[in-house]
Amino acid sequence: MSNWSAALVGNPNTGKTSLFNALTRSYEYVGNWTGVTVEKKVGQLRAHGGELIDLPGIYSLQPLSKDEGVAVQYLIEEQPHAILNVIDASQLERNLYLTIQLLEYEAPMLIAMNMNDVAEGRGMKIQEHKLAELLHVSVIRVNARRNQGIPNLLSSLSAEGRSMQDSTSRFKLDYGKEIEQAITELVRLLPAVQHLAPRWLALQYLENNKVVQQWLQAHAPAHALAMMNIRNNTEKELQAAGKALHLAQHIRAVRMAFIRELQDVSVSRAQRTSATLTDRIDAVVTNRWLGIPIFMLVMYLMFKLTFEWIGSPVSDLLDSFFGGALTDWLNDGLAWAGASEFTRALLVDGILAGVGGVLVFVPQILILFLFISFVEDSGYMARVTLVMDRLMESVGLNGKAFIPFIIGFGCNVPGIMAARSMEQPRERLVTSLLVPFMSCSARLPVYALFAGVFFSSNQALIVLSLYALGIVLTLILAKLFTKMLMKDEQSIFVVELPPYRMPQWRTLFRSTWEKGKGFVRKAGTLILGGSVLIWLLSYMGPGGFNVDMDHSFLAKLGGILAPVLAPLGFGSWQAGASLVTGFLAKEIVVSTMNIIYHAPDMSLLSLEIGKAFTPVSAYTFCVFVLLYVPCLATVGVLRKETNSWKWTLFSIGYALVIAYIVALIVRLIGLSLGYV
Repeated sequence: MSNWSAALVGNPNTGKTSLFNALTRSYEYVGNWTGVTVEKKVGQLRAHGGELIDLPGIYSLQPLSKDEGVAVQYLIEEQPHAILNVIDASQLERNLYLTIQLLEYEAPMLIAMNMNDVAEGRGMKIQEHKLAELLHVSVIRVNARRNQGIPNLLSSLSAEGRSMQDSTSRFKLDYGKEIEQAITELVRLLPAVQHLAPRWLALQYLENNKVVQQWLQAHAPAHALAMMNIRNNTEKELQAAGKALHLAQHIRAVRMAFIRELQDVSVSRAQRTSATLTDRIDAVVTNRWLGIPIFMLVMYLMFKLTFEWIGSPVSDLLDSFFGGALTDWLNDGLAWAGASEFTRALLVDGILAGVGGVLVFVPQILILFLFISFVEDSGYMARVTLVMDRLMESVGLNGKAFIPFIIGFGCNVPGIMAARSMEQPRERLVTSLLVPFMSCSARLPVYALFAGVFFSSNQALIVLSLYALGIVLTLILAKLFTKMLMKDEQSIFVVELPPYRMPQWRTLFRSTWEKGKGFVRKAGTLILGGSVLIWLLSYMGPGGFNVDMDHSFLAKLGGILAPVLAPLGFGSWQAGASLVTGFLAKEIVVSTMNIIYHAPDMSLLSLEIGKAFTPVSAYTFCVFVLLYVPCLATVGVLRKETNSWKWTLFSIGYALVIAYIVALIVRLIGLSLGYV
């Protein structure tokens, strides 16, 4: 039954996405930290068919952030045939709160108990059959990372012969006389909806679930006042009965009492004799004074590997292939085929020079992504957000805002989307506006080119300084924006600190490829098209075809900006044209330079760059590329996430102004220090 579907629901960082990948044989972004899934993802269940929908991680069905709202909205508006609830065995009490809310949803349900090895390492022994008996639902032990328990889950979730039984209606908590009476009265007023349990709707309404309340106001407007009166009267009855708690607090207290009873019966704990490895590492890396220096040291090591120790030598080998053997083969093949000079120039000077000039940096980008994947999957990335929380609070944000910034190091587009995890709308907006200042992988070819030419002995330090500059400016602007836009909002910060674990190499390589293939795909689409367009602009001019480069349309375009860029030290039409085309994608800056300078390989391009720039103007150019307008894809996602052309155009405009001012300051400082 291809139309059969199950919703994958659980707390953040319970291994949901890993389990989704194992059950569907697809691959989604996996990280050992909170905030990986920011929208629902759909995959086909292995062997048995049917859809599995991976929803963002939520702690309860009361959404605090935009990504949590995605999960609740799906449960209300869609009709999943079943729910697969993933729980972290090492954090059973917190995870079971959501489990109870899902059981009350009254859809056929199955519990996948993950992280059992972590629980055992903490001295916890869980009897899953006891859990299953008291919750009236099947509980299956799994290890999503090692594919353990997957066949049992697939068998239970199969569309044809599901072993799941619609037994969740047997689970029912007694919330006391006042609440139960209110539920009965609300159920009489609720609209008949086939896939939503009336009792669940009533409970969520009493808990003040905003998404449910809005849905009920839209579907039962005539009863809105009556439902509100029932809730208010019940609140008063609780107070009169001597129960000082508010409605939502009372409901939560009943659930937590049941969860504690459940744990007493099903969980036994051994005495912990010493601190765990995670505790010992955290004592150092999350230290108040050592945390940020350690993070900077990790970043420096990452850039040394990327640009000096491994990345550059491999890129040089690839460059020699593109500029040597491949160019010769292509020229010989075109000569043998009798191709015209136009065709030869287009393929060799346009496409190969443009696309090849970017592809030579793929090894460095893959090494960077491999390192980032290792840091994410090890559990250290979550600690970075905790360490940065103190600094982020000083500028009006919190450590959770650093998650989109870190993701932005790979690509600004998913970084902006990750801002959905921010609970407050204005905080989400500020974070989205600042993510483009994070130095994404698309800027790396520019850094690598200029650092290799002018700062070959200190490439890692130069690139680290550019990343640090982006972060420092982001913090300064965050302070300004939060004062202007977040006067009445209070920041909320909740972060999951998972245990450290050694990443699996198979997972690391797959994660690296999934991140890197977007760069390669862009080279085969956007950069390819951009290279053809740039070459045509360089080939044509007001005087016709095959004109001198200095009289081409490209030169005319770059010449418009040259006087404006002259105070920054790179007032040539070549630099101006490269920056204009870089709006499509930052990698195209290098493609444009390859085409402009007729460089078949990096050695020749480096020679030409060395003539056109000085060390100060080269560094200033990199600073400008770091900060000036977001790329076309980033502009598109900004428009979508902010739902406002005003803020999107503001993002473009203020970035351009900041880029010019900072680049000018950097140049003046360099000149004042005696550099040229």
